[in-house]
Parts: sequence; C-alpha cells; structure tokens
Amino acid sequence: MSEPLLEQRIDTFLEQLASSAPTPGGGSVAAITGAMAAGLLTMVCDLTIGKKQYAEFEEEAIRLRERAEALRGELQLLAQADVDAFGRLSAAYRLPRATDADAAARRAAIQAALRHATDIPFRTARAAAGLLPLCDPLARAGNRLAVSDVGAAVLLIEATVPAALLNVEINLPMLEDQLFVREMRIASDVLTGGLTEAAQRAMALVRSRMAS
Repeated sequence: MSEPLLEQRIDTFLEQLASSAPTPGGGSVAAITGAMAAGLLTMVCDLTIGKKQYAEFEEEAIRLRERAEALRGELQLLAQADVDAFGRLSAAYRLPRATDADAAARRAAIQAALRHATDIPFRTARAAAGLLPLCDPLARAGNRLAVSDVGAAVLLIEATVPAALLNVEINLPMLEDQLFVREMRIASDVLTGGLTEAAQRAMALVRSRMAS
C-alpha cells in the first residue's frame, strides 16, 4: 500500500482493510479507533468552550481539549507506524540466509523488527488508555447535549486498548529477549487493570447526565 494511511479516502481504506493484503490490520484499526475516540472528546470540548452555562468549566475544558488533541495526533501517527512496522518485519524475513553470517544477520533483523512491531501497538494501547481520564470530567460538566458522544468515546477506548494489546501478545512468543517480554506483559497488565471499571464509571456518569 503506497498511499499513506491518513491520506486515503475512507472507502479506499475500508476496501484495503477488507482485502487479502496484510495491512492495514488490527493494529492500525485499533489506532484509528482510538483517534476517533479522541476526536469525539475534542468535539465535546469545542461544544462546551465559549458557552455561558459552562463558563466555570471552560478552563478545564480547554486543558482537556489540548490533551485529547495531543493523543489524537499520536494515535494517527501510530496507525501508519503499524503499517510501516509490518513492512519492516516482512523485509527482515526476506533477507538472505545462505551463509551463517547471513542467517545471523537475518535473525538479528527479525528480532529488532519484532520488537518494534510490538512496541507500536503497546504505544497505541497506552495512548488510548490516556484518553479515559478525560471522559469523567466531560461527562460530568461538559455540554450536556453532547454527553452521548463522551459515552461513545468511552466505548471506543474500552475496545481500543485490548485490541491493540492483542497485537503485542501475538509477537511475544517469537521474541528472544525475555526481559523485554516480561516488561511488556507487566506493562500490558497495568494498562488493562481497572480499565473496565473505569469505563463503567464513566458510562454511569454519561447515563446519569443523559437522564437528568
């Protein structure tokens, strides 16, 4: 796929996704899903900032918007980085192995590419998880007419984190660096620990605000 992911039309992206091509795959989809969640939170901030009835919350809304936009930008870059990481790994597997030196170089290149291909989706999960703390204050005090969009963002975040981490998990058995493997497992557990409970709390705030 020569055209950068973020420059594609949505229908082109979806056609590519549904094809037999290996990219874009789950890692890129997770990153884009997280970026969409961030976009929803930014939208809610924009629908709150400048409104008289939310004047007391405006300063925090501006801060939340800045954070949401920073994470959206990161997640958008990670969507393309995931595609690039797969290309790097595929190139490593195609390296020659005719001699012992070739084989050793190929093995090292594969391990480096695998590590990189593991780090990208982990960063996606971490960035998406960083969006969740923005949801509670927006659900509680943001524009009430857009609180359902906060709820949609919560659900997308809750899906993005484990989806991205699946792309971490699948690479771990192939990595020889067991210290890195252990670190990834521990860090992944930290990201998922309490995620469901935090999402449920945010959704409870959303539903309470919708009913008020």
